[in-house]
Amino acid sequence: GSVMSSTGVVAIFIPVVLRIARNARLAPGRLMMPLSFAALTSGMMSLIATAPNLVVNSEMTRRGLEGFRFFSFTPFGLGVLALGVGYMLLARRLLPGSENAAGGDGKPRLVEWIEEYGLAAHEHRLRVTAASGLCGRTLADLDLRASSGIHVIGIERAARFERRLLRPTAATVLKAGDTLLVDLVERAGDIDALAARHALERLPLSGHYFANRAQDIGMAELMIPATSRLIGLSPFEARFRTRYDLAIVGLKRGRKAHPGPLGHEKLALGDTLLVAGPWRAIRRVGQDRRDLVVLSLPAEEEDVVPAPSRAPHALLALAATVALMVTGAVPDVQAALIGCLIMGATGCLAMPHAYRAIHWQTLLLIVGMLPFSLALQRTGGIDLAATALLGIAGEAGPRLVLAALFAATALLGLFISNTATAVLMAPVALAVADALGASPHPFAMTVALAASTAFMTPVSSPVNTLVTGPGGYRFVDFVRVGAPFAVVVMAFCVMTVPLVFPLYP
Repeated sequence: GSVMSSTGVVAIFIPVVLRIARNARLAPGRLMMPLSFAALTSGMMSLIATAPNLVVNSEMTRRGLEGFRFFSFTPFGLGVLALGVGYMLLARRLLPGSENAAGGDGKPRLVEWIEEYGLAAHEHRLRVTAASGLCGRTLADLDLRASSGIHVIGIERAARFERRLLRPTAATVLKAGDTLLVDLVERAGDIDALAARHALERLPLSGHYFANRAQDIGMAELMIPATSRLIGLSPFEARFRTRYDLAIVGLKRGRKAHPGPLGHEKLALGDTLLVAGPWRAIRRVGQDRRDLVVLSLPAEEEDVVPAPSRAPHALLALAATVALMVTGAVPDVQAALIGCLIMGATGCLAMPHAYRAIHWQTLLLIVGMLPFSLALQRTGGIDLAATALLGIAGEAGPRLVLAALFAATALLGLFISNTATAVLMAPVALAVADALGASPHPFAMTVALAASTAFMTPVSSPVNTLVTGPGGYRFVDFVRVGAPFAVVVMAFCVMTVPLVFPLYP
């Protein structure tokens, strides 16, 4: 997390932590909040660990001050990490979820998902008989979604020595003996009436059906992250099947599975989707974590996932980027660009994936907030805020001013993103330092560290929002566990920042 986005770190580790919880017979809620706290703490480890650090550093260099070095944040990050480990050991009883302890048998199995998501209520298998009027007609001609309220997910067809599950297309011609795997997409869909009308034979559907055909069709649990463009759209509106080559067959919001058809259900942040489709499509989704995050894969996936990997090349690119930043051989921006070029040259990342990986929202947020911050400076708003802060704590000494600055930044971060908080509070910190005649570095560092102290609510950071669903957390859980730790971090920073960066030169 010290060299990449904390949100990306959490997206990568959520499936890992879920597997650990299952194997250790622990409730996910026991591990998900420590994961989010660790990811937020990683933002205090280096200059490039999180956007607020770069924002504060840029504000200092813009004013002609010496910026922070790559490892300037590391002493505080290591200290907060040690405090976090100790705090979690002492406060582990406050972590919720003991009633959800996993069974300890490793990855979930497809038969478990069938029951958990209640797929038997809207997923069905229908065999096309020789007397059926569907024989010889294409799916485009039939338009079963409009006429019967169903969606064909797959077509099981006899091959030379076995039956294979085919991906349906508009041009697919149905044959006698085909078995259709269908999903009810409309509440009005009547599977019995459909079977009788078209001379179809109903067949049972179980997890073993998918397990026996795991080479042809895969399933996975996906989660909607904060950066997803699917939020607020229904699967139909998002053209989910066309875009991802996957069908949504189940949905959970929090701990509860959605009971009915999902075609017109609006997707929300933190939703867990159960999808079915080709494994290659699931792998493509796993490569792009902007819109969807692969939460968990079934145990059957181990038999079909290919072994080749380009991980060594990716690690080489990461090591080269960090080495260039640490040594200062080139500016940080050029070092990051070189790392991206290495990733592309070695085939780790295709250009379409590279463009989709850019967090345009963060860039636009910074670009939009900087003029706002500049306007506050020119109109005297920053000086007014600094005067108010000094009026509250100025007479008590500079350390109390640091505490007030930390608290103000952390509280502001409850309502807006930590990046926007850093854009607004960095000029205030420098103005306070000027008013006290003190060094700007301890005040700027305090703002940067406080911006990463987003432990108190599930909406304080996308990191917390991501773990809320898998951990089964409520709002009060973050307040109960996160608020005391935020106070501990504030006390630590107020005591240690002046030791590393003296208040007065």
